[in-house]
Amino acid sequence: MDREIRLKRLRFRAWHRGTREADMMIGGYFDHAHHGWSEDEMQWFEALLEEQDVDIMAWAMKVQPVPADWAGPMMERLQKLDFIEVSE
Repeated sequence: MDREIRLKRLRFRAWHRGTREADMMIGGYFDHAHHGWSEDEMQWFEALLEEQDVDIMAWAMKVQPVPADWAGPMMERLQKLDFIEVSE
């Protein structure tokens, strides 16, 4: 699959999670971090999107320990949460 098409699909899936909070966190992370992702990083994110939003958010907010499959630099960047702009 073409890289640009794949990224468009990932962006859509990241921004259409079902709750505004998950959309902002996961979609915001995608928008902030996807530039220059390697094949392995895209595969990691695709697999992460299969997880439940409550789990992803709990790992990102460090409320729950991150399972070994998800631990590493990608999750660490997600945990920074410095990529979300909140408008009032």
